[in-house]
Amino acid sequence: MDTRPVLLGDVQRRVNRVSLVRTALSHWLLWVVLVLGIYNALPFFAPVAMRFGWGEAGNLIYNLYSTQCHQMAQRSFFLFGSQVMYSIDALPVNAAERNALLSLREYRGDETLGWKVAWSDRMVYMYGSLWLSALIYGFWSRRHFVRPLPFWTFLLFLLPMALDGTTHLLSDVSGLTDGFRYDNAWLASLTNDVFPSSFYVGDAFGSFNSYARMISGVLFGFGIVWVFFPWVDQEVRRTVLVLDEKLTRFEHYVEAVGMNPLRHSGKRGNDET
Repeated sequence: MDTRPVLLGDVQRRVNRVSLVRTALSHWLLWVVLVLGIYNALPFFAPVAMRFGWGEAGNLIYNLYSTQCHQMAQRSFFLFGSQVMYSIDALPVNAAERNALLSLREYRGDETLGWKVAWSDRMVYMYGSLWLSALIYGFWSRRHFVRPLPFWTFLLFLLPMALDGTTHLLSDVSGLTDGFRYDNAWLASLTNDVFPSSFYVGDAFGSFNSYARMISGVLFGFGIVWVFFPWVDQEVRRTVLVLDEKLTRFEHYVEAVGMNPLRHSGKRGNDET
């Protein structure tokens, strides 16, 4: 009995699986950019949905991203309002109330102030810079070999965000408008009040706190890409080479079986007796 069709069919299925994995790995950066793009875009779609009356879709996105971000309104961007960000005293929330943190988290906007983006400004900077850096890396690595930065440099990139986030957390324990990171009196003293009070006080866009979140978030995204992506790229390339070798062996096997009708046919020679 000639078993070549069965054997060749089995080999072809293996070839198809290996080819599919190879194709996916070869375009790993494209998939990362696409996923990051969607992940970055959805929080901005939430206020758009609320603005046009698609409340269920908007609230679904808010709920989804609430698992990854505090979503406090005074540290979030707003769309369709008079300002891109609001100080806490401009929001319909009493900062002195016991549940002020929860109220700021739950407030999503209205027709007057606009609707907040589904995650905070820091998250916008973190994942926005990650997406942009991935794009830049993709174009640059096509023409140049990129050596990964040492791992310790990522710790340096992470340090500003760790310091900023930790001091914000400690400051908020004293109250949202009473902590040392709200008025930044220490910074005003160091700089001899050279900047307007709006720079020192609060979290609105243009304040020291907003710049600190922007810089620390951008450094985080930049560090992720230029420390880890070159390493991932090198490992993927090695894996693709291994898969190419497997595909070549499969091709040689198919050619060998096709040229020798007795090989793997269940016969050891002539059936003549």
